Amino acid sequence: MKNPAGIHAFGRHLRKLREDRGMSQQALADHADISKPTVQRIEHAQAAATLDVLISLARALELSLRDLVDVPFE
Repeated sequence: MKNPAGIHAFGRHLRKLREDRGMSQQALADHADISKPTVQRIEHAQAAATLDVLISLARALELSLRDLVDVPFE
C-alpha cells in the first residue's frame, strides 16, 4: 500500500458518508453497481478504491467526486 494512512482515512470517511445517509453496505454497493465485498474492503482499508469505483461511489452518494475524496485526516 502506497499510502496506508490515506486509505484508512478514506475508509472511515466513506463509512461515515454512507451511515449519514442511512445506507447499508449492500445498499451502497447496489446503487454504485459494485460488490458489497468491495465496499467492505474499502471501508476496512483492505483495498484502495480505483477511479472507476470512486466515481460510482460519488454518484451513489449523490456527491461530487471532489466532495467524496475530501477526506479529513485525523
